[in-house]
Amino acid sequence: MSIETKHFADLMRRAENSGRTVFSDFLGMSSVSELKAMHIFPAPHFWGGFSGAERVVAAFGECENEDFPISVITVKPVNQKFADELSHRDFLGAVLGLGIKRDVIGDIIINENCGCMFCLDSIADYITENLNEVKHTTVKTEKCGELPIFAVPEPESANFIVSSRRLDVLTAAVFGLSRKSAAELFSKEKVFVNGSLKSASYTVSDGDSVSVRGFGRFAVVQELRRTKKDRAVMELKVYR
Repeated sequence: MSIETKHFADLMRRAENSGRTVFSDFLGMSSVSELKAMHIFPAPHFWGGFSGAERVVAAFGECENEDFPISVITVKPVNQKFADELSHRDFLGAVLGLGIKRDVIGDIIINENCGCMFCLDSIADYITENLNEVKHTTVKTEKCGELPIFAVPEPESANFIVSSRRLDVLTAAVFGLSRKSAAELFSKEKVFVNGSLKSASYTVSDGDSVSVRGFGRFAVVQELRRTKKDRAVMELKVYR
């Protein structure tokens, strides 16, 4: 049993013994996959602050999404005209530079040089009081009462003609990868379906959400039709 598996088992026991809901820190996709593989009953509930979040908190016990101890913070340049071009790495680096651990930070969404950051409630005030600069840019950091409109990623609807519903085939098609490059993603365990690690030969179903670390994610909508050469025309929603 790995250290992480033991930790999850401990959280489950704490919830059972106390009769209260116990929350984890933010978990990456690999950790979520490991937790799901434990087949805990009742199954933990996952939430990252918005639908489709890659980093999520696990709840052991009954709760609603609004009960999760997650805060939303916006980080905006004080003067956009003179701001650096800021990336996800810049925002994350600035937060970690405050001495904060990665597992209290969820997804960071960047839009027009502004960041929307999800974090545990316990660290939100510290971030808003101390995060004043990202890269060489002075920023204004505020807690939000609700999710900003720009923080909700808009998917691009697209159709792809593929030989099959195999996960590696769709992954290669969506991100324009060669068969070899797609295979490397699976060997490095970077492809997840509905939060669980899957093999290249996995057959996707309508409604599946596929996340590929370092590339993005896509959702399978439906198979529209078959071509004369019996290839599938798949409708997908792609999040870049």
